Amino acid sequence: MDLKKTPDEMIKRIGGYLHRVVPIVDATGKVLDYTLKPLMVEFKPRDVMQVVVGASLLSIPVAFTEETWVLGKELPLANVIGLSVLSLIFIGLFVYYNFYRFNFKGHVVEFVKRVAGIYLISLLVVAGLLTVINKCPWSTDHLTALKRILIVAFPASMSAAVSDSIK
Repeated sequence: MDLKKTPDEMIKRIGGYLHRVVPIVDATGKVLDYTLKPLMVEFKPRDVMQVVVGASLLSIPVAFTEETWVLGKELPLANVIGLSVLSLIFIGLFVYYNFYRFNFKGHVVEFVKRVAGIYLISLLVVAGLLTVINKCPWSTDHLTALKRILIVAFPASMSAAVSDSIK
């Protein structure tokens, strides 16, 4: 029996999450069964928690290194901003190819929300961590504090994006 999928796929909300319902048909076109594929185009509270955990995974070891602290002090602001732009590009590409490649049309706002959410949550996690370990000199040197956050946010946002894709 030759099983194939038809283009008669539907999108249904099941248990609060969107799923693609794909009918499985035989050679005669008779529907034998249906399969569900999660359609991960919405950025839900569960995803936020996954991003927080993912951002913590790499921000912890990177934030505790003296090299990061020195880079935050010595690296020019233009380079740090370039690192942030690269981070956003990498997150955008990863999110597009893992979540939206076949569902981008009609979900552009959700795509932007997911990319911005991953990056902003990563920044907050990193800022909190560096502040707790007393490596963000907020009262004396705002620029160094910001540069350290942006530097550590590069790997933190990458691990946040990867953990967001785990379902």
